[in-house]
Amino acid sequence: MLNRDDVLKIVERDGPLIPVQIGSELKTSIIMAAAVLSELASENMVKISNLKIGGSPLYYVKGQEEKLQGYSNKLHEKEKKSYDLLKEKKVLRDSMLEPIDRVALRQIKDFAVPLNVNYKGVIETFWKWYLLSNQDVEELIRKELNVKKEKKVKETKENRNVVKEVEKKEIKPDDARTTSGTNSVGKKEAVHPVMKERSVKKKVSKLKSDEFLKNVLEFFKENDIKVVNQNVIRKNNDIEFLVELSSSVGNLAYFCKAKNKKKINEGDLSTVYIQAQSKKLPALFLTTGDVTKKAKMMLNKEFKGMQIKGI
Repeated sequence: MLNRDDVLKIVERDGPLIPVQIGSELKTSIIMAAAVLSELASENMVKISNLKIGGSPLYYVKGQEEKLQGYSNKLHEKEKKSYDLLKEKKVLRDSMLEPIDRVALRQIKDFAVPLNVNYKGVIETFWKWYLLSNQDVEELIRKELNVKKEKKVKETKENRNVVKEVEKKEIKPDDARTTSGTNSVGKKEAVHPVMKERSVKKKVSKLKSDEFLKNVLEFFKENDIKVVNQNVIRKNNDIEFLVELSSSVGNLAYFCKAKNKKKINEGDLSTVYIQAQSKKLPALFLTTGDVTKKAKMMLNKEFKGMQIKGI
């Protein structure tokens, strides 16, 4: 059995680190090292990062947060771009960001802290650089809101002099209201399988139990798509799949999102794109509705390689 104190000392000395480093030094299995680290984390003796290295989170103790920046190169391209922007600006106003940045900031939880600011009865979300002090973030938010120094921004919980952190509830990007579009295939995508388009209804009717899932599965059957795994996020509305598609070079694995929605905006696309990127898979988006014009434009620029199909 591993001595917990030995493991903790190594983390205090070398953290942030991953279980394999503990296992190597103490000559034990990665599983055993990970088990002890998890136990220490459950007792708040060590912290666990959201960022993963080879599938494993980083373990560290209080005071080592700054060292997490040394692993920022492990972020996905879109996340790294938002990371760099936040590091430079220190505070970002959610409503002023592109949808791709809104989604990315919600993914890099180690570096981006969400703040909910109530100013004149209007609640706005801001993102602060995780190492920024309360005093500095207060000044930057005041400047962004054009609030005079004598006026204070109300806060609760984590940031005692500033704002209320949004810990569990994420704010989704605003829906875009424009015209419809179709899918685009990015460069180096010549081996994409050809899928049959089904007619797209302009109005999404209220579906009976499991009807949306049945329609999606029927689409898969028609296009010879094999379902490896499925996860119903919201019944008759939102489903995620891991699928395999036949192509001229063999079966291709895809992360697939099926959404029953009248309008698909750039926020919807960016969310799916980043999910697929995190799994290192191409993205397939199935929808009963239309893609907005702005989303279509971003599809050609930001989400190259994503497949969108009507069902």
